[in-house]
Amino acid sequence: MNNHSPRKPAVLFLCTGNSCRSQMAEAWARARLGNLFSAWSAGIETHGLNPDAIKVMEEIGIDTSGWRSKTTAELPPELTFDYVITLCDHAAETCPIFPATTAVLHHPFDDPPQLAADAENETERLAPYRRVRDEIREFILKLPEILKQS
Repeated sequence: MNNHSPRKPAVLFLCTGNSCRSQMAEAWARARLGNLFSAWSAGIETHGLNPDAIKVMEEIGIDTSGWRSKTTAELPPELTFDYVITLCDHAAETCPIFPATTAVLHHPFDDPPQLAADAENETERLAPYRRVRDEIREFILKLPEILKQS
């Protein structure tokens, strides 16, 4: 009897700085689809973790405070991604080259730090983070169907 289960497809969420959107996507994918996919995130460069992104994820019970911002070069070299999903236009335009067997998809989300730049208080500042967090959740829940079509 073979006790080896097939490898779960690996998905990389890629953004500019791996500080907010890609971290949220990885967290949602691990929390909701961890049985279906191996989820990772990285940035074209690193910007450090965004404290407001951590805060709004904690609000819904997902702790990302121990994570770190990383580039694709910092991911384990043995990783082979089945899917790379760019979450912002800059990442799509500067996406590293992946093997031909990797499907690269683009699904942009607004940049919460940019939207919150002129906020006058915490409630205003966190509102775009919460909206984008929830939009990413909806995208992640549809991901199995989206990936079947790619």
